Amino acid sequence: MKNTICRTQPLSLGDVALAAELTVPATARGLVVFVHGSGSSRLSPRNRAVASGFNWRGLATLLFDLLTEDEQRRDEVSRALRFDIPLLSGRLVEVIDGLNNDAELRYLGYGLFGASTGAAAALQAAASRPQAIQALVCRGGRSDLAGAALEAVAAPTLQIVGGEDPVVLCLNREASRQLHCVHQLAVISGATHLFEEPGALEEVARLAGDWFERYIGGSAG
Repeated sequence: MKNTICRTQPLSLGDVALAAELTVPATARGLVVFVHGSGSSRLSPRNRAVASGFNWRGLATLLFDLLTEDEQRRDEVSRALRFDIPLLSGRLVEVIDGLNNDAELRYLGYGLFGASTGAAAALQAAASRPQAIQALVCRGGRSDLAGAALEAVAAPTLQIVGGEDPVVLCLNREASRQLHCVHQLAVISGATHLFEEPGALEEVARLAGDWFERYIGGSAG
């Protein structure tokens, strides 16, 4: 894409630095921050495929690692940090605050795209920064792990779940009952948790892209 800005540099959050990749189309009016989970990273092929689709729509994207390299190595053994939602959401809030202080980005409306346990972190962050986050999409999300924050989410929220992912589908239905914002649960027939079936991830990207285009616009504040 012509006139697209691509920036690859660490995000400095206090005493940690997190690897990140920012892509900003020339006519971008919104920025979607990806929040991965369950041992994934900014290099997730699923999130990168979805991000590419957003960029073609004119949405900027930020993919970043929620954990440092050392933390990721430890988490591969313990699998504990990926479920430390307060840690993940706290770092995400710092990222959001940093965006608001970036002269080149603060004019954009912000959205969050959370997957698996990252969805819980995204929901908690959205509840913590209601003036900054304009829209939220959860892909196969563990929305239940957001706890009491669900009731405080103000941003329009779309939950996308595979029809063949019964446990997560049940958890998302329960989470929907606790949301007081504009919200929708979209079930992709025949898809499992990772949306690996032909056409499933493309449908995720279409639904999410439509949601962000509908609700993101103008300054995030």
